[in-house]
Amino acid sequence: MNWLNSEAFTLFGQRIIWTDMVGNIFGLAALALGWRRSIWTWPVQFLAGLVLFGAFAGHLTGSAGKQVVVMAVAVYGWWQWNRGQGQTGDGSIAVRFATWRERGYLIGGAALGTLAVGGLFTAYPALSWDPWPDAYIFVGTIVAMYAQARGMVEFWFAWLLVDLVGVPLNFANGYAFSAFVYIIYGALVLWGMRDWWLRSRRPAMEGAPA
Repeated sequence: MNWLNSEAFTLFGQRIIWTDMVGNIFGLAALALGWRRSIWTWPVQFLAGLVLFGAFAGHLTGSAGKQVVVMAVAVYGWWQWNRGQGQTGDGSIAVRFATWRERGYLIGGAALGTLAVGGLFTAYPALSWDPWPDAYIFVGTIVAMYAQARGMVEFWFAWLLVDLVGVPLNFANGYAFSAFVYIIYGALVLWGMRDWWLRSRRPAMEGAPA
């Protein structure tokens, strides 16, 4: 595994690490599959988390821990989508907007989660070099994945908010490929948001929500 944590190449003066590159390519593929509402988004997301765990383990414990949670949520997403598969005419998952109560839970959970994780990272500096932005991305990623698992269009909004912090944080942290991928994520998020938004407006075609 040591060679995976070595430098692959340099891009715009930034060192690109093998695990960072491979893990984020998987992550990008997972997001694209999520856009297509394919259940295979979850195993690919699990692989992305596994590789990125290898990238962060040993020197960024908080980021490595985030990947463990990401893998757990990926398993939940696989179960959730597998349970609801076949709800649309093409066999893919149905999508919908969250209710106002669900939105309140998502926002409240994100806020409380960020406070809790940020406090933990602050109390134990070895877990993260930049506690509050890292906590924001950590919790925002989990909230986005949970909303995706439930087929909520708000999943894309959550990812967009994560991207706004993820790009500068990853550049500052030396994970340039992660930062570049977050920029591509932003474009995919906007396209995916439009697609899910339009599909959520066609309940007769898409079937009942999960």
